[in-house]
Amino acid sequence: MASDSSAQPKSVHEFVVRDARGNDVDLSIYKGKVLLIVNVASQCGLTNSNYTEMTELYEKYRELGLEILAFPCNQFGNQEPGSNEEVLEFACTRFKAEYPIFDKVDVNGSNAAPIYKFLKSSKGGLFGDGLKWNFTKFLVDKDGNVVDRYAPTTSPKSIEKDVKKLLGIQK
Repeated sequence: MASDSSAQPKSVHEFVVRDARGNDVDLSIYKGKVLLIVNVASQCGLTNSNYTEMTELYEKYRELGLEILAFPCNQFGNQEPGSNEEVLEFACTRFKAEYPIFDKVDVNGSNAAPIYKFLKSSKGGLFGDGLKWNFTKFLVDKDGNVVDRYAPTTSPKSIEKDVKKLLGIQK
């Protein structure tokens, strides 16, 4: 939820979300970081490649200012049916994910998490605002502005050049 509900949020940094352990996380802690925000699922055909490449990207660039924020979602084919604890165990054990895993959210519909309403309104997709599947990715700059949106089939490795650009890394 945005900190000030009377005004439209202008930045990802204005939101407070819940992590997978039930703690509130003020996204302003990520000011100055480049963010890759992804709706994840553990039983999707895209799971192995996306989690593997997200972990590789995170290991390579986290010291330089990249954070990956993973939001489990069960809206697409019921492919994230587990509890938050099961999601954490899956991501952290199987894929060595060290980036934050948040509370399971809806990304579409009237119950969509406020952060996802903001992301979608900032960067609509090819077929409108709705996310069409798991592993839709939003790239956010250091000021909390949504810079780009990538389809579920876009591999995390293929957006490395965009991440590097936002981090200020040449070549």
